[in-house]
Amino acid sequence: MDYLGEAIALGVDAIIFGACMKQYLKNKNAMSMIQGAPYLDIDKDLKEIVQTHPDQKLSYVSIRGMVKPMGNPIVSSNNPKVSGVVQLLRIREHVIQRSTAGFWSDHERLIQEVHNVMPFVLDSNGYTVEIVDPVAADILDMDVISDVFTPTVPSVMDHIWGFFAGVRQRGVQTTEKMLRKGTMITGIGELVASKDGSTLKLQPPTNEAPFYLTNMQITSLVRKLDDTKKTYRWLCLLFGTVGLVLGGLMARRFYKDYCKKRDDLRTREELERNRVERRRRVRDDDLPEIHLCVVCRINPREIILLPCGHVCLCEDCSTGIVDNCPVCRSAIDKKSAAYIS
Repeated sequence: MDYLGEAIALGVDAIIFGACMKQYLKNKNAMSMIQGAPYLDIDKDLKEIVQTHPDQKLSYVSIRGMVKPMGNPIVSSNNPKVSGVVQLLRIREHVIQRSTAGFWSDHERLIQEVHNVMPFVLDSNGYTVEIVDPVAADILDMDVISDVFTPTVPSVMDHIWGFFAGVRQRGVQTTEKMLRKGTMITGIGELVASKDGSTLKLQPPTNEAPFYLTNMQITSLVRKLDDTKKTYRWLCLLFGTVGLVLGGLMARRFYKDYCKKRDDLRTREELERNRVERRRRVRDDDLPEIHLCVVCRINPREIILLPCGHVCLCEDCSTGIVDNCPVCRSAIDKKSAAYIS
C-alpha cells in the first residue's frame, strides 16, 4: 500500500505507452508493406499475371479503378439522387452526464450502426476486379451524404429527472455515409483468381496485412500513415519518459526505505546487545532463590505482570511470554518494570 499511488500511475502510463507503441508499429509495418506492394493496372494482362503465381494468388498488391455495382446500387436514404455500393447508417445520442466529482460533461452513445453492402467491382477500360468484404477494410473512404443533429427539447419533468439521474439528453445525431458508384478508389490487398479463372478478386490478406479501399493515391496514403506514425512516435517518447521518471522515483523511494529499515534494524540490534550486556554487568551474581526468574532460574526478576501482580520474570524471558502468567496462569494485560530492593 505504500506505493499504491505510484504503482497505479505507472500502470496507467504503461498501458498508454503499450497502446501507442502498438499503433506506431502497425503504421510502420503498413508503410513498409504498401511501399513494397507492386502496383498493377487492371487490364487484359492482369489475369494472366495472377494465374502464373502459385495458388493463383498475389499476397499483396495495389490496384486502382472505378467503383461499379454488380447489380442495382443502393439509393441514399436522404438523397434519392445519390447511389452507391456501401452505405453506413449511424445513430448517436448526445448526452450531458454528471461525473462522480459533480461536474457535467458531454458524452456520446452509439445507438445503432448499420452497413448495407452491394457487391461491386473496380472497373478500368472494361476489365474488372471484384472487391470482397469491403467493410473489413482498415481504411474505407466514404462520402458523407447526410449528418443531421436533432436537438431535444426537454420538459420540466425531463429536467427534474435528469438532475436526479445525472444524465440529460442533448439530442440525436443521424449520419449517412456512402461509397458512391463511379468513385475512383485504390484497393490494396490480396489478389486472387476464382477457381474457374474467370474472375479476379481483391480481398483482405490472409497474412493479416492491412486492407485498404481509399480514394487517395499510394503516395498520399503513405504520407498520411507517416504523419500518424510520427504522432505515435512522439507519444511513445513522451509516455516512455514519464514511465522512466515514475519508475526511477519508485526505485529511489524503495531504496531509501530499504536503507532506512536496514539501518533501523542494525540500530535496534546494537541497542539490544548493549542493553543485554549492560544488564548482565549490573546484575548481582549472588542472588537468593526467591529473586530468580521462575523460567530461566539465572537472571533476576525484573518484570511485574498485571493485573495479577506477580514479579516472576526477567526481561529476557518476558519477551516470549505474552498470554498467561507462569505462576497463576492469569491473562496478561500489561507488563511493567519492577525494582526489587
